[in-house]
This record gives sequence, C-alpha cells and structure tokens, in this order.
Amino acid sequence: MTLPTPLPPAIDRYFADNPEFDVERMLSPFAADAVVVDESKTRSGTEELRAWITEATLGAKAVATPVWATSEDGTHIVTANVAGAFPGSPVMLTFRFRLSEDKIAHLEIAP
Repeated sequence: MTLPTPLPPAIDRYFADNPEFDVERMLSPFAADAVVVDESKTRSGTEELRAWITEATLGAKAVATPVWATSEDGTHIVTANVAGAFPGSPVMLTFRFRLSEDKIAHLEIAP
C-alpha cells in the first residue's frame, strides 16, 4: 500500500511486523523507555509494552492496516483499519507516534 506520506522506518516496521504476531519483532521499533497510551491506559518500558502487545494484539489477533498518514509538528499521525477477534471489529483508529533517535518514543491510539 502506498500512503500519501511515507512513514519513517520505525513506524513502517511497527505496522509491517503486526500481522506476524511476533512479540519481539513488534517491540523492536520501540525505545526501551517508550510510552504507549491505548484504551485510556498508559504503559511504559519494555516489559509493560510486551504485556500490552500480548494482550491487545496477540490476544485479539488484531491487525492494523494503515490507510492514511501525515506528519504535524514532529508527530506522525496514521489512521488504520484494525480488524481482529474483538467486538466491533473492524474499527478505524488513529495512531499518533513521536520518535526519538529513530525509535518510537510515544504512541497514542484512539478512535
């Protein structure tokens, strides 16, 4: 898929590794002290992110497919269709990424 705005490599990896359901691969684009806000819960650091990926992605077999992307003031905004084994699937969600040293430092996911 070609998006109107190319994604930085770490964000591209995040979405490319998602359908593989491999926790370690999915963790690889994140900084060690990264913060993720999803479903009104904040998680930080590798261990909390590993638990989040295991529960939210692997547990629900959730796959996010980007459909639109842009960048504003250092934030990369991606709208993605998320489908899986969860009530209401599929849903469109907005992913807001901030990077540090080519790694995902902060990610917020919201409807």
